[in-house]
Amino acid sequence: MEIQEKHLRLSSPPGLRVTLLPLPEGGICTAVKKEAPTDATPHSQLTMQVVEHVRSLIASGEVKPGDRLPPERELARELKISRSSLRAGIGFLSAMGVLKSRHGAGTFVSSGPPALDSSSLSVLGALHGFLPWQMFEARLVLESSIAYLAAERATDEHVAELAEEVAEMYASLTDPQEYLIHDVRFHRTIARAAGNPILGALMETITANLYEHRSKTVQHSQDLKESAEMHREIFRAIKSRNPTLARQTMEKHLNLARTAQAAEIERAQPSEGDADSDSLEAISS
Repeated sequence: MEIQEKHLRLSSPPGLRVTLLPLPEGGICTAVKKEAPTDATPHSQLTMQVVEHVRSLIASGEVKPGDRLPPERELARELKISRSSLRAGIGFLSAMGVLKSRHGAGTFVSSGPPALDSSSLSVLGALHGFLPWQMFEARLVLESSIAYLAAERATDEHVAELAEEVAEMYASLTDPQEYLIHDVRFHRTIARAAGNPILGALMETITANLYEHRSKTVQHSQDLKESAEMHREIFRAIKSRNPTLARQTMEKHLNLARTAQAAEIERAQPSEGDADSDSLEAISS
């Protein structure tokens, strides 16, 4: 009986080498060998090795919030990587707000919750190669759900803040930069109204990225009134305590905004519009 060989490509876990070995009977078996990490290992893998090690130190209670990490030389020797690779991992954790480096004092575990900022998505995207449509899809799923929760949980104070931001958007239709400030505040208020601090932290990351990138293109917007009207519809859905409508309206708004910012980028840089559109459309307001 003739045996046909099948070539399989296996994705090995970090630090492991997976090999397919043929058996005399015609089958195959899997051999797994642990490999010592080296700087020939892909950069992202070394970074995540540092991330996992620090996570394990925190989870085990070996280091606590406010504690100083062991010296770089000691950590690098323990992980069998160079100090430059170690610093890349520490830099990633610092961007995520997990660690704080103090010049001349060392690296410490943050004593409060991670302060996610506009660099967090950029760092993650560079590390893992996020695609624009993936980032947009993630925002669409997250913020539409946040709008749903806000319609259920918003207090009278939240509703009043949303009303104020919508009014300010209409008042600043001729000033795109000022309009953008109230646009971002509107989305932040919805995130707070959802009543979940984890979702709030994630949305803070997104809105920080939104402001950073949109401020470069909003001057070329053509119809801010349409955007203001969409925000007013979202506000009305939340005020009327209609979660399903709030979710649907937010989804509609984000899809329209994605198209609008792509047009802004094209008007700002006609020769490079297509490329910029790919990189920024995911976080348009």
